[in-house]
Amino acid sequence: MKKLTTLAMIATLALPGIAAAEGYKFALVPKAMNNPFFDLARDGCYKAQAELADVECVYIGPGEHTELEQIQIVQDLISQGIDGIAVAPSNAPAMGKALKAAVAAGIPVMTWDSDVLPQDAEVRSTYVGTKNYDIGVNLAKIAQKLHPGGGKICLQTGGAAAANHNERLQGIRDTLGGRSGTTPPSDPLAGENGWTEVSGCPLITDDDGNKAVQGLTDILAKEGDLTAFISTGAFTQWYDNAYRQAVEPYKGKLDSGEMSIIVADTLPMQMSQLSDGLSKGQVGQRPFEMGYRAMFIMKDLAEGKSVDDPIYTGLDVCTAENASNCLAQ
Repeated sequence: MKKLTTLAMIATLALPGIAAAEGYKFALVPKAMNNPFFDLARDGCYKAQAELADVECVYIGPGEHTELEQIQIVQDLISQGIDGIAVAPSNAPAMGKALKAAVAAGIPVMTWDSDVLPQDAEVRSTYVGTKNYDIGVNLAKIAQKLHPGGGKICLQTGGAAAANHNERLQGIRDTLGGRSGTTPPSDPLAGENGWTEVSGCPLITDDDGNKAVQGLTDILAKEGDLTAFISTGAFTQWYDNAYRQAVEPYKGKLDSGEMSIIVADTLPMQMSQLSDGLSKGQVGQRPFEMGYRAMFIMKDLAEGKSVDDPIYTGLDVCTAENASNCLAQ
């Protein structure tokens, strides 16, 4: 039923055959539309639409994180003749293959938030978003500062085939383990610099907030001497009440410094959790800027202009000490 709804949405787009006469329709395709992180990208996309008289933002993606449905949506957009596609691939290898049809059809393509694999880079003109490896590096640096001697750690990530999350895992593991020359997601930590990943981790969430909180709850109960829990995405903290219920029994350990929870992204509920001492650090992206800039870049591509590749939108590194002023304005 969900797929029929998505297909019906695409069928009503009334995509123009001649962009110059009727304006451009550019699709911004997230991994999922039930994701507050991507809501901010949508808002940025609509702001760009308001500023560009000849551009319409078509924000469309799976209702939930479903890799096959995202591929189907992109394929349908291609067949309908959309003027350009900006996509955050859930499954990097599969999306790389799917986008070859867009290239063949002469449809400009860019990626945002998550990229295709390096060997498929020719299917898109640029990537706009975070340097995902650096998210991992900065998450790890917070952990290093809090626990210089290392300890037991559990990592939590998104989709197993999501390039952005695998790059973040690589950044965490390389930084904590003192590694270089690895490939994403790098190998689990096995004692390097005192850090060891516990059995059952990394936890795969498939960008599902309920699954993420349950994984956190289970590992905290199982590993009584866990030193650090690091999540590569906001899914761990989306559902504020559920997250607080899971973490509050361990507030004493967080306050004493015995244990740390460090999570990617800086959504409003996450910053409240940080301020309340229910996390020890947040490394945030700028999704609004990704969606906003995507429309301007797509217009340049549709008009045959060259663009930089990649285009990084920066990071915000927040801890209890700077929580009130760490976010970019």
